[in-house]
Amino acid sequence: MQVETYSRAHSRFTTLLFFSGALLIPVVGCHRPPSPDVAATVNGKDIPKSDLEKYYKNRVAEAPQEPSGEQASIVKLGILRDLIDEEITQQNAAKLNLTASDEDVNAKITEIKIHYSQEEFDKHLKEMGITLDDFKRDIRRSLVHAKLFNREVDSKINITDAEIEGYYNAHKSEFNFIEPMYHLARIVATSTPSQQAANLQGNKAISDADAKKKIQALHAQLEGGQEFGALAMSFSEDPNSSSNGGDMGFIPESQLRQVPVVFDTVSKLKVDQNSDVVTIPEGNGPVHRNVYMVFRLLGREVAGQRQLNDPNVQQKIRQQLREAKGQLLREAYIEKVRNDAKVHNYFADQILKQGAQ
Repeated sequence: MQVETYSRAHSRFTTLLFFSGALLIPVVGCHRPPSPDVAATVNGKDIPKSDLEKYYKNRVAEAPQEPSGEQASIVKLGILRDLIDEEITQQNAAKLNLTASDEDVNAKITEIKIHYSQEEFDKHLKEMGITLDDFKRDIRRSLVHAKLFNREVDSKINITDAEIEGYYNAHKSEFNFIEPMYHLARIVATSTPSQQAANLQGNKAISDADAKKKIQALHAQLEGGQEFGALAMSFSEDPNSSSNGGDMGFIPESQLRQVPVVFDTVSKLKVDQNSDVVTIPEGNGPVHRNVYMVFRLLGREVAGQRQLNDPNVQQKIRQQLREAKGQLLREAYIEKVRNDAKVHNYFADQILKQGAQ
């Protein structure tokens, strides 16, 4: 049971950290010296150092010890690379007239606030050092980002029957179950610092109590009839399954038995039934943490060879091929638009200058 979404989210609470700044028409041949607050420029559009520092502080907020010296600069360089890539994608979205309406933004905020009181919501914003307007801006940019990749990448992916048959013939053993298999989906909440948010809302628990409250709220929504896959995509912290609506694929019974509380729970479920909250202690460090999960049994298979004409086999192969092709095309798209952009990284210049002294 394992996990990324194509955006490398650094936020504990905001949606995928699609970074700040208004969109401008590219400026050609601009070599003016930057102001002291400029970390980089993209087609003449400034990325302020203040934004870099804000996202850096957010990134290391839960680290046992803040990086210092060279390590801090390495982290900042990585964050700035993400800021630059995001500014490039936003500018490309603007060229295609892709926008997010105020109604879309407000609807996303309403979804997020379901899990928080107004006081808790305001506290989270304050902890991150952002205003409500900053939060709305980041949500708007995340929605535009999703529209861009849907138009330029996802909508162009086509998986043929021949590709499915080719995969099946090359991986036939994958569909020969030597033991009973459980087709599971799950929603995960955890306060583990190293676990980055991997859901559409960029929603991340920041403490064990927060994680427990979050999973209980999600379980209550499931009991009230909310669709499992939609909640998993929006809020689950499992980077390997959240983008698939929590779908983990088929898990061998022997693997489930390695975590007795999980096997005991899922083995009693009926198909299309959700479990109660499952709590798994994590780590032996000084800070007590748990991983909280809700499972859904999507199917149960006995041992034996599955044939290509099995709809479940075809669906699984199609999904795997689509995800693999999508990841490749998204990476290639980012490289292409980065090549087409005029970028100047002043922060990198500063590091090199200091290192040469």
